[in-house]
Parts: sequence; C-alpha cells; structure tokens
Amino acid sequence: MARFRKILITGGAGFIGSNFVRYLLRGTKDEGRRTWDTGRGTKVVNLDNLTYSGNLENLRDIEKNTRYKFVKGDICDKRLVFKLAKECDVIINFAAESHVDRSIKDPTEFIRTNIFGTQVLLDAAKEHKIKRVIQIGTDEVYGTITKGFFDENSPLRPNSPYAASKAAADLLVRSYFVTYKLPVILVRSSNNFGPRQYPEKIMSLFITNALENKKLPIYADGSNVREWLYVLDNCDAINFILNAGKVGEIYNVGSGNEMRNIDLTKKLLNILGKDKNLIKFVKDRPGHDKRYALNFEKLKQLGWRPKYTFEDALKETVLWYKENTGWWKKLKKKEKCEKFW
Repeated sequence: MARFRKILITGGAGFIGSNFVRYLLRGTKDEGRRTWDTGRGTKVVNLDNLTYSGNLENLRDIEKNTRYKFVKGDICDKRLVFKLAKECDVIINFAAESHVDRSIKDPTEFIRTNIFGTQVLLDAAKEHKIKRVIQIGTDEVYGTITKGFFDENSPLRPNSPYAASKAAADLLVRSYFVTYKLPVILVRSSNNFGPRQYPEKIMSLFITNALENKKLPIYADGSNVREWLYVLDNCDAINFILNAGKVGEIYNVGSGNEMRNIDLTKKLLNILGKDKNLIKFVKDRPGHDKRYALNFEKLKQLGWRPKYTFEDALKETVLWYKENTGWWKKLKKKEKCEKFW
C-alpha cells in the first residue's frame, strides 16, 4: 500500500518536475535498488502554469494514466492552490523561475514565483494539515566555493537574483517548520542534466547547438566548475527523502562529478563527433560563481547513493536529444536560446 494518498506536484511540466512525475507513475528500470513504490495507489496532481519552459509534451506518455491529473494554474493563485491542497497529503514544489541569465535581466518574476509562490504553498499546507512538504532547492544558494564542499550547515551567500530568490524561499520554508511545526524538508541538488531539459542551460543548449553545427558559447575561459547530477538520480533521491527523510531537515543531493565547463564542452563534442572549432568564448556574465560542490554525506548515511555513472548518463542524455530533434527544434525556433545558458 502506498504511504501517501495523493501528491500535489507544482511545476510538473518542467525539466526536473516532469521527470519526477514520470518516475512516480512509471517507476525505474533498476528493480534491484532500494526504492519506495509510491504505488499503485498514490495519485499525482500536476499544477503547472506552462510558462516558456513548461511543456506538456514531456508527459504525453502518461497523460491518460488514471492516477494522473494535470491542472493549468499559477502557484501564486491562492484560491486554486488551497483547493488542490485540500485533496492532497503531500506537496512537492518544483515550480520556480530558474535561469540565472534571465534573473539578471529582470528579477521580478523570480521574486514573485520563487518567494511569494512558495508562501502560498506553505499557507495551503498549513491550512490543510499536509503530511509532508518537500521544497526543491539548489546548490546555488550557497554561492561559490574555491576549495572543499558545502554541507547543509554552510551559510547562504547567493550571488544572483535567481539564487537569492531561492535562498529566501528556503528560509521561509524553514520558518514555517520552526513557527508552525509544518512538516517540511528542504532538498538542495547540484546541477541537473538529462532528457527534456529546456535548451537554454549549458548541457541541453550545447548538445542541440552541436547537432545543428552552431557555436557553443562558453563564458570567459570556461574554467568555472559545476557538479553534475543526472536528473533520474535526483528524482530517486527526492523520492527517497520523501519517504526516509526527517522533517525540518535539509538534504544536499550531489554526485561527486565535478567538471570545468570547457572540459564538459570538449567531452560533449567528442561524444557527438563534432569539431572543437564550434567552441566560442564570450564575455563572462555578472556575478558568475566559480565553483559549486556539495557534501552529501548526510544523505548517503541515510542510505542513498547515485545509481548512474556520469559517463553512462551523459551518453544517454546525448542519445535522447539526437533521437528527439522534433522536441527541441520547435522550442529553439520559438525563442533564440543560444543567447542563454
């Protein structure tokens, strides 16, 4: 029997959210891994406003599943959120404006969605006595680190309007645990990559640009370091934390796969059989964090480990974009994604 009756997932048509919805409803390939079957009984309600990066094609294969329901709407819509929360016992908040470059250009929507939207969800959870609230965060709230790793007790020092809005949301979530005893858990993961990522982030943009023989724009000299986590590992970790995590706690989700942007770019070009002359160095963006790296020992001690190797996950990701050109070409045609990552 499923532990939870019905889960409200916000932002479930986006990159990580849609992968998580499919993870819950379709399961994983690895039957030998310790998992919790959310079950034949647990239902999923997906609330998504379908802004530029929300895409119902991400969920086309499960849209007729009897345990799944899609609702188009804004997490800032208090009446709608309260109505949906009344029927659920878990809220998992993936909904967020998440692109650093866009936040630098105009932070307004980031403040509205990431902070006020989170408050609406928390108030709905408090009103309807939700059993668990999972806030999906980011390693970017910690800022940059030259050596060592961020753990869950590291201070928050965000360096972009996006990261600042996520840090503010995290603090708001924590305050609802302390003040109202709301059963919240904070999850902060490193850079995700994988299928169905809107082609504006470095991984999805560079793969699709290379497939089109377009330039791959690397900021500055490409020495910035990121830790890469396969999205299906992140989905597995979030489900693990939902079932095994302790309320009021923060859990970092990492992989240990650190890589300079220039090295990642060369690796992608090598997998795709493309020439390195596609690399184009461009002016650095303001406040560009030099390195992210997470200590996720706390989660490992709880019993979770990544399943996929970086090499295998990267090849699977490249293959997905090669086999699904129709998915990303229409998105890139709609908006000039090569301006961003």
